[in-house]
Amino acid sequence: MADSTAAAVEPHRQHDTREAVLFGGVYGAVLASSMVAALTQYGHSSAASRRYDAAWLLFTALASALAHGYAHYIAERTPHRRWDVLLALRDEWPLIVVVLPTVFLLAGAGWGWWPTKNGVEYAAFGLNTVILFALGLVTARWSARSWPAAMLIGAVDALLGVIVVVANALIK
Repeated sequence: MADSTAAAVEPHRQHDTREAVLFGGVYGAVLASSMVAALTQYGHSSAASRRYDAAWLLFTALASALAHGYAHYIAERTPHRRWDVLLALRDEWPLIVVVLPTVFLLAGAGWGWWPTKNGVEYAAFGLNTVILFALGLVTARWSARSWPAAMLIGAVDALLGVIVVVANALIK
């Protein structure tokens, strides 16, 4: 007789790809902008500090992806297979991908590809604002919105991201 208290192990719930891309993209863009603002707050702009900032941003993105993936794993509260935690972590790839352009900007300044002083943080902030706009635009178009409505939604999403980043910088 089978144990009636033993629950069947359910497969890992694959999150919708659109949901994962949009969540990870928005989270990654805001994280990258906030980290650049926090790391450059004290005016350190040497090549070594820019390389350090790039490494620290990448480490923070990896830690955030790990924490978020693990939270999904725990929050689903279903019996898990042995490797489901790795599948939950794999689903966090968009967060890492969206942070990489900012890592590249900071590392490039550290490697001497462009000036390290004054400007790379503004370029990173602008890049991440464009990413937020693009994510809002794509989401609106996926929802069958007209181009003018999608442009407005993208602009509002970018503005909300800027507000979050500025508020985060002011709090710290």
